[in-house]
Amino acid sequence: MASTDTGTGSPAPQDAAPGDGARPGAGAAPLAKSGVPAQGGSGDLSGLEAGLDALETVTVERSPLGRLLVQKVLPPLTAVVLVLVVWQLASWGKVADPTKLPSPKDVGQALADRWRAGDLFTIIWTSVERGLLGFLAALAIGTPLGLVVARVRFVRAAIGPILSGLQSLPSVAWVPAAVIWLGINDSAMYAVILLGAVPSIANGLVSGIDQVPPLYLRAGRTIGATGVRGAWYVLLPAALPGYVAGLKQGWAFSWRSLMAAELIASSPDLGVGLGRYLENMREGSDMAGVVLGILLILFVGIAIDQIVFSPLERWVLRSRGLTARSQ
Repeated sequence: MASTDTGTGSPAPQDAAPGDGARPGAGAAPLAKSGVPAQGGSGDLSGLEAGLDALETVTVERSPLGRLLVQKVLPPLTAVVLVLVVWQLASWGKVADPTKLPSPKDVGQALADRWRAGDLFTIIWTSVERGLLGFLAALAIGTPLGLVVARVRFVRAAIGPILSGLQSLPSVAWVPAAVIWLGINDSAMYAVILLGAVPSIANGLVSGIDQVPPLYLRAGRTIGATGVRGAWYVLLPAALPGYVAGLKQGWAFSWRSLMAAELIASSPDLGVGLGRYLENMREGSDMAGVVLGILLILFVGIAIDQIVFSPLERWVLRSRGLTARSQ
C-alpha cells in the first residue's frame, strides 16, 4: 500500500537547487567570516574593497631616536673605531717605516697644523665649489642629451656607443688635452669634470627611460603630454630611479675627475684644492699630510653622497613603495 506520509519529520535536503526557494544568503555569513566574498552582497563588496585598500596602504612609522642611532650611527662609528685601532696597532708594531706609515697621532697633528694655519676650510671649499659647479653644468648638459639619445633612434645609434666608451675612459686621460686646449685655469678643470660626468648622467637617464613601461607613454599621449610636456611630466618621473642612479654616479665621476685634474695641473691662479694639497705633500715627502689629504677627499665624497644623493634615492624608492617608510 502506498504511504500517505508527507515527510514532515524527514530531514531537509542538503543541497537546494537555485529554484527550490532556498532562503537567499543562507550560506553568506560563513563565507564572509572565512574571508570569501559572498555573491550579490554590497556589504561583502565593501569588505573586499577595504581589504584591497589595506594592501596598498603603507604604514608610516617614525623610528625612535635610540633605534635610529643604533641603526644609522653606530655601524659606521664602529667601523671607524676598528680602522683606527688596527691602524694604531700597525704603527706600534712597526709594520712599515714611520715615514711610510704615519700613526693616527701624526695625521691628527697634520690636521691641527692646517687648522692653526687657517687654510683648512679654504682648501676644502676650493675643491667642493669646483666639484659642485662642474656637476651642475654636467647635469644641465647630460639631462637633455640623455633624453635625445633615449628617444631618437638615429642619435642613439650614432652617439650611444660613444657615451659608453667615454664613461669607461679614465678621467685623468683628459687632463693633458684640456690643459693644452684651455690652459692651466679653471676652464680646464671644468672641462675635465664635464667629460667625466656627462656620459654617466646621460647613460643613467637612458637606462631609466628604457625601463619605462610603454603603457605610460601611451597614456601620456592620450592626455596630450607629448614633446617637451611628455618628457617633463611622463618620461622623467617614470625614469627617476635610473636617473637618480646616474646622478649619483655622475657626482662620483665629477669628484674623481676634479681630483685628477688638481693633482696634475698646478698654477697660482688655480689656488690650492684638495688634489693640489695632496700633491704638495707628496712633493715634500710628508706622508702624514698625504694621508690627511686622502682622508679629506674621502670625507667630502661621503658627506656629499649622504647629504644629497642618499636622501634623494630613499625618497624616490619610498614614493614607489619599494622601501618601508620607517627606514
